[in-house]
Amino acid sequence: MAAFVIARVNITDREQYRQYLAVAPSVILKYGGQVIARSETAVTLEGPEERRKIILIEFPSIERAREFYDSPEYRHARGLRKESASGEMIVVDGLVSG
Repeated sequence: MAAFVIARVNITDREQYRQYLAVAPSVILKYGGQVIARSETAVTLEGPEERRKIILIEFPSIERAREFYDSPEYRHARGLRKESASGEMIVVDGLVSG
């Protein structure tokens, strides 16, 4: 069953964040992920205004998303991101179609 990683990121150093962006997309692909949405201009419909960058990544399963997150390649990418951004990342099950 598909799973979705949802990240909400507050970028504090765009130049350093570019180093993260140079590495992360290929790691996502390696683990079967596909970025399906990304925006720095989310429209808040309810609750506090969202000002962070929002990223939605689809993986084949929660297990595959965990493999991505725990991989040596993504640990390296997280190290690049650490000094340039803060935020949250969660993974949720997708719905079974049918």
